[in-house]
Formats: sequence, C-alpha cells, structure tokens
Amino acid sequence: MSELVITPTKLWSTLLFEANFPDHEAIAPEIIQLIKQLSDNQQCDVESLVAQKAKKNLKESNFHFLENDDQYIQCLKYFLTELISTVAYEVNHLYWPEDVQVHCDIIESWYHLTSNGGFHDIHSHPNCSWCGIYFVDEGESNIENGQNRFYDPRHNADHYQDAGTAYIGANGVWDIAPRAGQIIIFPSYLKHSAMAYFGQLNRMVIAFNAQIDIE
Repeated sequence: MSELVITPTKLWSTLLFEANFPDHEAIAPEIIQLIKQLSDNQQCDVESLVAQKAKKNLKESNFHFLENDDQYIQCLKYFLTELISTVAYEVNHLYWPEDVQVHCDIIESWYHLTSNGGFHDIHSHPNCSWCGIYFVDEGESNIENGQNRFYDPRHNADHYQDAGTAYIGANGVWDIAPRAGQIIIFPSYLKHSAMAYFGQLNRMVIAFNAQIDIE
C-alpha cells in the first residue's frame, strides 16, 4: 500500500508592503504645518466631494496634494514614486520584457486630517493599480483605535460557513496600527477602511493612487 501524500497549494495570494520613510523626522513637521494651513482654508470638509457619506469627522483635500510645489512635498513624492516602482518591479518583473524601464505616475493624492470620532468606511480605489497610505502623524491611534483595516478579497469565501471554514473567518481582516513614518503599499482591489478614531490629537495621513507603465 502506498503512503498517502497530501500537498497543500497556496493560490492567489495578496501582497501588501510596509516601508518606512527615511526622511520622516526631518520633513514631517513641515508637511504637518502645510496640511494644517490648507485644512484651515478648506471651503468644505471633503474637498474631493467623493463618498462624503462614508466619511465622518475628517478633513480631506482635493486629489492633487502631491502636486504642490512645496520642496518637502516634492521630496516625499519622489520617494513614493521610487518606492511604488520598486514594488511594481518586485511583483511583475517575471512577466515583463527584460531590461524595461518602469514609470510610476501618482495620479491622485490627498490628505486626511481625522479628529475625535472620525472614520472612513470600507472602500477600494478604482482607476489605478497600486495605492498607498503614508502615516504622517498617528495621533493617539493604535491597533484598537483608528487602525487601518484590510479585508479578505475572496468575496464569496463566506457563502457557506461551518466548522470546516473556521480558518477563513479567522483571517477575514488584517489590522495595521498607524505609526508615524510608516508607508503601506497595496493593490487597488483590496478593500480597506480607517476604523473609528478617538483622541484629542488629530490623526494625519497622506493617501495616493498610482499607475505603472514600462518603456
């Protein structure tokens, strides 16, 4: 009698990348000051006018924040562009022609200034391949307060539940505690949310969407 051999195969994994902005301590105070100035002059809390009912107690800029000519913003934009290009190459180079040049275009970018009781409900980002969040100032957030939550992209995985599917429900969400200087890069199809934040200090992030071309 032959020995029973069972071999697991992992299919269709989702990659999410975490990095640190090396110049965070040097330029974050300047970026924070700029965001505060801009937010004080906003005509409405959600300048983008996008999904306003999904957002509460936060200020959101228009979608052109990283186009600001400020030298510190341009320094950040350059780093983010290089970071996304590196991530895109890491996951795609086996499917690209050899010796290609990667071009990353950050097509949308905005800040969120979240105050006490603020949140951004579950959503995903269309019209781009990669998205990112840069935590400028975590305020008083932690893994249980104002965390970013990512959701299992297998949309039909819970169509039936019993004891045999416990491993699916146990991995249904992934929470990240915001930490100043941290950057999260993730594929645009991955649904996510900013959970309710409570604190006297503002929670501040810069979010962005990118498209990738090769030459």
